[in-house]
Amino acid sequence: MPRLGGAGQRPQKKLSLTLLLIGLVTLVVLLTSTILLTASYHSKKKSLIETTLNLNQANADRMSRTMDSLFRSMRSSMAYSADKLSRLDVLPSGEVDDYLELMRKSSTYFNSILLVGADGIVRNTSPATLGMEGKPIKSPWALEALGLKSPYLSEPYTAVSTGRMIIFMSEPVYAPDKHYLGQLGGTIYLQDNNILNMIFGNTDDIDASGSYYYIVSSSGHLLFHPDKERINEDVSGNEVVRELMKGNSGQREALNLRGVQLLAGYSSVQANGWGIVVVSPVSFIQKELWSQIRTTLAYTLIPFAVLLLLAVLLAHQLAQPFVMLADLMSRVGKGKAELPELKPHWNREADLLTKAVTIAWSNIQKHTDQLTQAAMTDILTGLANRRSLELTMNQWIAAQFSFSVIVLDVDKFKFVNDTYGHLAGDEVLKQVAGILKMSIRPGDVCCRYGGEEFVVLLPRTKPSDAYTVAERIRKTLEASEVPLAVKVTSSQGIAHYPSHGNTLEELLQQADRAMYSAKGRGRNRTVIADE
Repeated sequence: MPRLGGAGQRPQKKLSLTLLLIGLVTLVVLLTSTILLTASYHSKKKSLIETTLNLNQANADRMSRTMDSLFRSMRSSMAYSADKLSRLDVLPSGEVDDYLELMRKSSTYFNSILLVGADGIVRNTSPATLGMEGKPIKSPWALEALGLKSPYLSEPYTAVSTGRMIIFMSEPVYAPDKHYLGQLGGTIYLQDNNILNMIFGNTDDIDASGSYYYIVSSSGHLLFHPDKERINEDVSGNEVVRELMKGNSGQREALNLRGVQLLAGYSSVQANGWGIVVVSPVSFIQKELWSQIRTTLAYTLIPFAVLLLLAVLLAHQLAQPFVMLADLMSRVGKGKAELPELKPHWNREADLLTKAVTIAWSNIQKHTDQLTQAAMTDILTGLANRRSLELTMNQWIAAQFSFSVIVLDVDKFKFVNDTYGHLAGDEVLKQVAGILKMSIRPGDVCCRYGGEEFVVLLPRTKPSDAYTVAERIRKTLEASEVPLAVKVTSSQGIAHYPSHGNTLEELLQQADRAMYSAKGRGRNRTVIADE
């Protein structure tokens, strides 16, 4: 019997368009979900990190201002009391004791106060239980203050007898005749009851995010910290603490000495050289991000499932070119996209649509390029415009690419416009542009900055070489023929990056000043900035 199909082969099974579209829609849904989650993750992470850093720095700045104000108040109180004791030689000892006791109890600035004579003997103390009256002072910090005869603030140190961390602040006492009487000193026990400890000693509070603060001395030792065992530990190896030891304030993401990644805001205290650091663990940010992802998935799962079901129901009404076109247009909306290679389609309608898309895309790309070029070009002269100049300069500065800037201004251009008309003025500007184009090398940039002002950018060019180029332009312009009864000349200023400035504004300002200097010296000349 003859076999059906001629050669006896079964017909090749074709891929169902409906199945193809269902697969494509499913893939698009999955990719879109991944992209959205990834974008959301990174955007939220950046936002959380920036917010946390800004908040930590704001808190550190606030605490720094508070501590600075507190120490200035302590110093002011000490200076006031030292002035009150200027008649120390004639004041009864009991009256001095009462004054020191009142001074200590009224402000809670100091845990103890002592009055030391110029001979180094302790005259009065508060509280009296110190038992130091009549004895020579032995503390090296008090002896140093006594010898300096000026206001003094010691580095935090550990008392040998008690093991407590102490700060010693003193003020010289002078008699009305300027005779040196001694020092009025106050001690602050960092971990004891005083106003400093009441304000800053509550470091035990670690909030729900794991954030906390600590305070370091100017030598990099911990003064206040949630872990009391670490008090007086040398943490100068911490990169944030090193910044504080330099007197800097700011914010950064950094590793602490125990390898924990933290978001730190830090601020130095001017009055005593200390530093305050507010930190938050990065691990808490990660927990927040994963929580957000889980929440996003929970909210988007049902809508995506419904969307997929609708896509299945409507798949037989769709065709691949439409999906391709939608995908292409979505990428165009996010930035410049290249047209992929479009091969002939087996379906006649799809093939016609593919060809139409190719033609439309070429036209769109052509018009886009034309608009881009027009947006970056000065219509009158054909040179680059101000926007193009600023874009180029910012790119070169960001890449730390050395270059020179020539600012050229046509001399007495207003006179040309007023005398011969704006059309003549336009011809002068075109002639200047033509000379600039002929005078520069490949890779140099010249533009019309505005009005009669032009700017030339010379990459990797020293000011002296830029001066040579500028002079060639100036002489060529001066010698050029114009259909006017006047000579066209120019005044030019030169600036160099980074010698004369580190920003676009600074460079243009320096070059502009040099150009006006050229005008002030008689016009038709070139001046380099700072010369």
